[in-house]
Amino acid sequence: MASNLWVRNLSTSAGIASKFLNSGALVDPRIFLFVLIGLGLALSVGLQRWLSRIRWLSLPIIYVAIGFIAFSLPLGLPDINPARDKFDSVALEYATEFIMIVSLMAAGIAIDRKVTWPNWKQVWPLLLITMPLTIALVALWSWWVIGLVPAGALLLGAVLAPTDPVFARSVLVGPPGEDERHDIRFSLSVEAGLNDSLAFPFTFLAIAAVGMTSLGGWSVEWLLNDLVLRVLLGLAVGYFIGRAAAWYVFERHAGDADKNKQRSQSYTTSEGLIVLGGSLLAYGVAEVVHGYGFLAVFVAAVTTRQRENRSEYHKISHHFIDQIEKIVLVIMMFAFGGMLAKGVLAGLSWPIVIMAVLLVFVIRPVTGFLGEMINALPWPGKLTVAFLGARGVGSIYYLAYAQNHGEFQQLPELWAGVSFTILLSIVIHGLTAGQLLWCAEKADAHRHEDSGADIPVKES
Repeated sequence: MASNLWVRNLSTSAGIASKFLNSGALVDPRIFLFVLIGLGLALSVGLQRWLSRIRWLSLPIIYVAIGFIAFSLPLGLPDINPARDKFDSVALEYATEFIMIVSLMAAGIAIDRKVTWPNWKQVWPLLLITMPLTIALVALWSWWVIGLVPAGALLLGAVLAPTDPVFARSVLVGPPGEDERHDIRFSLSVEAGLNDSLAFPFTFLAIAAVGMTSLGGWSVEWLLNDLVLRVLLGLAVGYFIGRAAAWYVFERHAGDADKNKQRSQSYTTSEGLIVLGGSLLAYGVAEVVHGYGFLAVFVAAVTTRQRENRSEYHKISHHFIDQIEKIVLVIMMFAFGGMLAKGVLAGLSWPIVIMAVLLVFVIRPVTGFLGEMINALPWPGKLTVAFLGARGVGSIYYLAYAQNHGEFQQLPELWAGVSFTILLSIVIHGLTAGQLLWCAEKADAHRHEDSGADIPVKES
C-alpha cells in the first residue's frame, strides 16, 4: 500500500516536473544552451589536458555524449534533424563550412615542414590511392548491399572518404615551432587538409549523376571542370593569397620592427584577425573564380607558414585561430549529439551498420596501408597512419551541401550512414588514437627510417 502511494507520488512529481520543463517555467531552452556551451568551453581546456595524460579517451566522446543526453531531456531544445528538415540542412551547411575553414587554416599554420617533394612525398599515396579506393568500395557496398541508387551510393562514398581535421585534431601536428619530426602526425594533418578539398569533385559528380542513366558529355565536363580546373584554381588562389598575406605581415605590417629584428615584440593577439581575414578571403576568392575554397585555405596557410619560420607571429596566429576552432568545436560536438538524440539515425539498417564497421576497421586500414607501403615509415608507423583515418565534420558538410544542391532520394539512409560512421569513428579512434601514437613513438616508428630531426622551413 505504502509502496503504491510512493510510486503514485513519484509519477505525479515527474509529471509536474515535465510540465514545468516543457512550459519553460523552470528553464528556458535558450538559456539552457548558454549554460551548456559556457560550461563546455570553460571546462574544455582542463579536460583536454587530463585526457592527454590518460590517452584512451577523447574530448569528442565526452561532449557528444553530453549533447545526446541534453537533447534527449524534455527541455524543448531545437529539433536538429537534416534528414527531414530542409532548414536544418542549410544551417548545418553554413555552420560546418565555417568550421572547416577555421580548422584547415589552423592545420596549415601548424605545419613546419618546407614544401618540397622529399618532405611531402609520403602524403600523395593517401590522396591518390587511399581516397579513390575508399570512395569506390563504399559506393559499391552502398549500391549493391544497402540498395541506394547509383547517385546516392556515389555520394555516400564521396562524403565518407575524407578524413577530418576537426574531431581528429588530437592526432594532428602541434603548434608551430616544435622542431620535432613526427611523420605520422604530419601525414594525417596534410591528408586531412587536402582530401577535404579533393572530396568535392566526387560530390559534384554525384550531384551531376542524379537522374542520369549513362555517361555522356556531362561526365567529360565534370572531368575537365570539376576534377582538374577547380583544383588548379584552388591551388593558385591559395598560393597567391598566402604569398600576399606573408608580404603584408612581414614587409608592411611589422614596420620598423622587422628591420631591427624584433619581430617577437611587435606582434600581439590582434594578429589573429589577419589570419582569420586571410582564411575567409582565400576561401571567398577561390569560390568566386569557381575554384575549391577549402583547398585555397589550406594552401594559403601553408604558403604563409613558409615565410619567416622563426617569427613569433606564427605561434600567436596559430594560438588565435586555435581558440576559435575550440569554440566552434565544442558547439559542433553538442550539436552532433543533439542530432543523434533527435532521430538522425532513424534510417539506420544492418547493411548501413556493417558498411560503417567495414569502413573503420577494414576499408580505411587496408587502403591506407596500400598507400603507405611505398613510404619509408617503419611498419608500426604505417599501420598507425592507416588506421587513424577519422571521419567527422567534413562528411556532414558535404552531405548537407549535396542535399541543398541536388535532388537526392533516400536522405534518411544517407544521413543515418554518415552519422553512424562519424559516431563509430569518434568512439573507436577516440579510444585508440592516443595509445597507438604512444606505442609508435615508444618504438621510434613515428619517423621515416631515413630521416633525422625535422628540417624546418628555411628563413627568407
